[in-house]
Formats: sequence, structure tokens, C-alpha cells
Amino acid sequence: MATLVNVYEAKSRLSALLNEVEAGASVVIARAGRPVARLIPYEPETRAPRKSGSMSGKIWMAPDFDDIDVEIADEFLNS
Repeated sequence: MATLVNVYEAKSRLSALLNEVEAGASVVIARAGRPVARLIPYEPETRAPRKSGSMSGKIWMAPDFDDIDVEIADEFLNS
């Protein structure tokens, strides 16, 4: 069963509550007796490392994709 503590008590005992969570306990923080939040252990996200070239052959880019449009360039330079 989870330990239920009100906000004031949680602020006063935060270090002790964190120790309880690290030890595997469940802590629920309540406001006026109504549960609002739960303290749980931090678990870092695990992602597979990126592989260079994994999108090779799946993306097409036009040969002129980075050509400058003369009219737009003129608007920027001569406005």
C-alpha cells in the first residue's frame, strides 16, 4: 500500500520520502486528503543508438533543392 502524505508533510520530509521511494516504497502526495501526485523512482529512457545511414535509399531529394530562387532573393536584398 502507498504511503499517503499531505503537501505540507511532503515538503517537510522530502528527503526521507525520496529515500523511501529509492527503497521501493510508493508515496502519494495529497492536497486536503485528496491524492494529487505520486512519487516514483526515476527510470531513464532507453533508446537504441542511432545508426548512420539507416535511411539510405528511403529519402529522395531533388538535385536543385538548394538552388536560390532569383525573385525571392531579389525581394530580400532589394526591399
